[in-house]
Amino acid sequence: MTYDNNVLLIYTGGTIGMNRNPQTGALEPFKFEHLLSNVPELAQFSTHIATYQFTPPIDSSNMSPRLWIELTHIIADNYDKYDGFVILHGTDTMAFTASALSYMLENLTKPVILTGSQLPIGQLRTDGKENLITSIEIASAKHPDGRAIMPEVGIYFNGHLMRGNRTTKQSADNFNAFESFNYPHLADAGVNISYREDLILKPDYSKPMTPHFRLDNNVIVFTIFPGIREDLVRHVIATPNLRSIVMRTFGSGNAPQSPWLIKALKEASANGKTIINISQCMAGSVEMGRYDTGYQLKSAGVISGHDSTVESAVTKLMYLQARFSDPEKIRHYLNRNIRGEMCG
Repeated sequence: MTYDNNVLLIYTGGTIGMNRNPQTGALEPFKFEHLLSNVPELAQFSTHIATYQFTPPIDSSNMSPRLWIELTHIIADNYDKYDGFVILHGTDTMAFTASALSYMLENLTKPVILTGSQLPIGQLRTDGKENLITSIEIASAKHPDGRAIMPEVGIYFNGHLMRGNRTTKQSADNFNAFESFNYPHLADAGVNISYREDLILKPDYSKPMTPHFRLDNNVIVFTIFPGIREDLVRHVIATPNLRSIVMRTFGSGNAPQSPWLIKALKEASANGKTIINISQCMAGSVEMGRYDTGYQLKSAGVISGHDSTVESAVTKLMYLQARFSDPEKIRHYLNRNIRGEMCG
């Protein structure tokens, strides 16, 4: 058979490839070949589907920077052989992986689509079949000139294609597990797949895709709440080797006007730590000049994360810290939109 396209399907693990243990009732991973046998529709594609599987499969709760680097190597090593890549992944950390890959695969010219399911693919009501089939279709879709329609890292789930570094898991129970609250869907799949090509990133085809294989995970996330204690905040800031903090604040980027908090943040910033302000709200943006409470944070050296997700902010910091030792350079790029991850 002659194939129009070649797609590499990478199985990392996740609910989509699990089966229920008849003794314990718990979900357990089973062989990748068994997963594929549950989707005979794949044989109808005019796309050749090659496979790569992690052995043993990874529970996505155990995903790590080391595995993101491994995924980047797999894609980079096979980049010229395939027209696109589909990664089967557990839903718990899928948005973190999508965000990390968006930074690690610079000037991406081919689709890297992450998907999974809320129910195992062998169950009668599974959402895994449609997610997998449509993801492969998106990964192999091209313009008449042969260029990919979707040359970026995306998450496809429940009929929607979303930018990977804009997406957050919103539900543990529903099929619409993911949403991109601050950026429109890149495509919606009904009878046809309707792409929003005006929203999809445009790479520089005169330059190669550049993979990055280093991450620095000396970063921490902490959430502001009423009654937060000074001694605990100072303890977090004083953590050895800590280089950056993702601070989740109220509303449009506000925090208590406690003098000790502003002082502690100002000292941390002066000592070379990068602090980025991310709203606890699912939708909306940080505007530190909107209220005095936000302005105080800005004066303490805190950087606006604009409308970034926590997943995007964490992985962007890991990427930038691995590339640059100078905190000012990290802050410069942190405040810039480098992969479509934020407005502003």
